Amino acid sequence: MFSYNDYREIIKAIKDTGLNATYEEALERDSFIIMRHDVEYSVERAYALSKVEESMDFRSTFFFQWTNNSYNILSRKNRDILTDMHERGQNIGLHFALNGMTDMQLVRERIKQEIDMLSNMLGFKINSFSIHRPSPDVLAENIKIPGIVNAYQDEFFSFDPKATPESKLEVKYMSDANHIWRYGYPDAESMAGHKKIQILTHPFAWTKAGYDNLENYKTLVNEKYVELIDSIDNECKDFGPLRDNFDKIPFDEYGL
Repeated sequence: MFSYNDYREIIKAIKDTGLNATYEEALERDSFIIMRHDVEYSVERAYALSKVEESMDFRSTFFFQWTNNSYNILSRKNRDILTDMHERGQNIGLHFALNGMTDMQLVRERIKQEIDMLSNMLGFKINSFSIHRPSPDVLAENIKIPGIVNAYQDEFFSFDPKATPESKLEVKYMSDANHIWRYGYPDAESMAGHKKIQILTHPFAWTKAGYDNLENYKTLVNEKYVELIDSIDNECKDFGPLRDNFDKIPFDEYGL
C-alpha cells in the first residue's frame, strides 16, 4: 500500500473526479480534493514523490520543516531541490513545529516569522503552512493569518475531538500517519461519498518497492547513513582514506 504504483492509483482516482485543487482554489469551490505532504525526515523522498506526481501531470503541496534534526532545508542541495520543485509547479509550504509553544499569539508570530525567513532564503513566496503534530488546542484555535493559508483551518479541516473514521464531517480527512490509513483509504469508492476531502501523506513512507513499516525505516536509516558519509567525505580531505571503514551500512540487505 506504500509503493509508487499504489500512489499512482491514488492520483488516478483523484484525477478521475476532476476535483483536485490547491488550498487557494479550494476556497472558491463547493467541492474539492486537496493532496498535501508533510515532509518529516527526507527531502530526497519528497522530491522522488513529486516526480511520480509530475509523471501523471499532477501537482500538490509539500510542507517542509524549518526546525528539523533530520534535514537542513537551507543546505545547497535541498535549496536546489525545493527550487526545482517550485519551478516544476509544485506548491511549497512551511511545516511548522510547535517545539513546546502553547501561547497562541506567539505561535502566530513565529509562523509568520518562519514563513518570511523561508521566503527570503528560497527566493520565492511561501504562503501556506501545516502544523507538525498539532495538539487539540491548536486545532481548536483555527489559526488564520492574513495572506497565509493554514492546512488545518476550518475551510479545509473539520475539527472534532470525538471524530471516528465513520463520522460525517464537512471535510473528510485521510492520512497515512504511522504507515496506517486510519481515516479511510483514498480510493475511488471512499472519495465518492464526500464533497470536500483533504489527503495527507508523509513522503518518507513511500518508495518504489513499497515496504512495510519496519523495512521502510531500515531503508530510510540506510539513506541517511550514506548521506552522512558522503557529506563528511565532501567536506573533510582526511576522510577519504578512512571511508572504507564505514562502507558497510547498518541494514545493507535493505539498501535501495
